[in-house]
Amino acid sequence: MSMDGPILTEGTPAPGAGGFIKNTTTAEFVKDVVEASRDVPVLVDFWAPWCGPCKQLAPLLEKAVRAAKGQVRLVKLNIDEHPEIPGQMGVQSIPAVFAFKNGQPVDGFMGAMPESKIEAFIARLIGADDQGADLEAAEQALAADEVNLAAQMFGQALQENPENVQAAAGLAKCYIKAGDVARAEQTLQMIPEEKANDPAVMSAKAELDLAQKSEDTGDIDALREAVEANPDDHQARFDLSLALNGKGDHMGAAEELLTLFRKDRDWNDGAARTQLLQFFEAWGPKDPATAKGRQKLSSMLFA
Repeated sequence: MSMDGPILTEGTPAPGAGGFIKNTTTAEFVKDVVEASRDVPVLVDFWAPWCGPCKQLAPLLEKAVRAAKGQVRLVKLNIDEHPEIPGQMGVQSIPAVFAFKNGQPVDGFMGAMPESKIEAFIARLIGADDQGADLEAAEQALAADEVNLAAQMFGQALQENPENVQAAAGLAKCYIKAGDVARAEQTLQMIPEEKANDPAVMSAKAELDLAQKSEDTGDIDALREAVEANPDDHQARFDLSLALNGKGDHMGAAEELLTLFRKDRDWNDGAARTQLLQFFEAWGPKDPATAKGRQKLSSMLFA
C-alpha cells in the first residue's frame, strides 16, 4: 500500500495497478504469495503504518512493479495487523521485502532502497539484468573454491568502480574462505553506511559472523557422536550445524538445523529458524542448500 495514496482493503488490487499490487492477510498469504509465485515472481512488502522508511519505499516499489508490466507482482502485509507470517519468516525490522519464486522465498532486502537499486533487484528476479557478467563469473569461481581467481576478478571490478559494493562484498567472502577474517572485516568496514543494507553486503556480513561463530563450536566428530548418542541434545546438534557450515558443508548444516526445528521449533527462542535464516542470507539465493533449505523450512511453516 502506498502511504501517499488511498488505503486499500485487504486482498484488493491498488487502483490502476492492473492487479499487480495488493494487500494480503495471514489467511490469504499462501494463496496470494506462495501459490501465486508459481506463475510469476511475487515481492512481499512487510510494513507498518508507523514506519517512516516504509513510506519512502512503498511508492518506489509500486512504480517499479508497474513498470515491469506483469512480470512481477507486489503483495503488502501490515505486520501490526498480521504478525504471524513475519514472525515465522524472521522479520526483525521493517521495511523488509522478500521475493518469492516457484512457491519459495529466493531473495530479499531490508530497509529503504533507492529507485535504481529496486529496479536492479526486480531485473535480477525476472532475469532481465544482463549486467554484471564478470561478477557472476567471480561468484561462480568462489562457489567452486577457486578463491584466488575469484579475488582477482572482484579486485579488478573494484579497481574499475570503487563504489561497486557487490565486488567489495565478494572480495570479503574470498578473505573469509581463505581464513583471513581480519581482512574480510576491514573490507566490509570500508563500505559506506548508506549501502550497508545492500543484499550482497548483508550476505557477506552474515558469512563473516558465521565464520567467527564456527571457531568456537568444537570438533565435528565429537559433536556428531554426541548427537548420535542423544538425538535430543539440541545444543550439540546446533553446534554441529555451525561446525559443518564452517567446513563448507552447507547442505549438512541446513539438515541438522531443519531436524532441530522439526523436533523443537521453540528451543532456545527459535534458534534453529533464526540460524537457518542467517545461513540462507550468507549462502545467497543461488546456493543449492539455500533453495532446498528454504523449501523444507517453508513446508514446515506453511503446512
